[in-house]
Amino acid sequence: MGSTPQPRRGNTRQRIQDVALELFAEQGYEKTSLREISERLDVTKAALYYHFKTKEDILVSIFDDLNRPVEELIEWGRGQPHSLETKKEILRRYSEALTAAAPLFQFMQENQATVRELSIGKTIKDRVVGLVDLIKEPDAPLTDQVRCFTALFTMHAGMFAFKDFEGDPEEKREAVLEVAFDLVTRAHNPGATE
Repeated sequence: MGSTPQPRRGNTRQRIQDVALELFAEQGYEKTSLREISERLDVTKAALYYHFKTKEDILVSIFDDLNRPVEELIEWGRGQPHSLETKKEILRRYSEALTAAAPLFQFMQENQATVRELSIGKTIKDRVVGLVDLIKEPDAPLTDQVRCFTALFTMHAGMFAFKDFEGDPEEKREAVLEVAFDLVTRAHNPGATE
């Protein structure tokens, strides 16, 4: 083996995804061209086209790769008992998936209009609805359904709201997760008092 450091993700397809996401974050999705992506990678447009025909193809592939754990989580959750412990485990695993996909979620937060127009917008909505169905009771009153939606959105907001705050990122993630747990626990045991 040589002494050349290896990139974080080595194959060409992954390098294209990484560079595209960097450029999308720097200058916006709409203002980034395939030509700029190929130039930053120092590859020809033909080489880029071999892997992806459009910017949307790149973004969808990034989304699919980074969000695969969420799909697997929904599938896992459907096979579990509808217990409070299962619901907490779903939130715990979702928190880990969000952390792993932080650059993509940062992009989506800053480019909401673009994301809504692309095919991934509906996929995101479907995945959130799938997760809420796993953590709410089937016949839950509206207030408890709101608590379950709020638990997920607390986790989404926590990724962005606290990233610039002082403190350990893991402690901040745990604090957000605790609030999500409280909401789902309250929805699971509607008579529970504080």
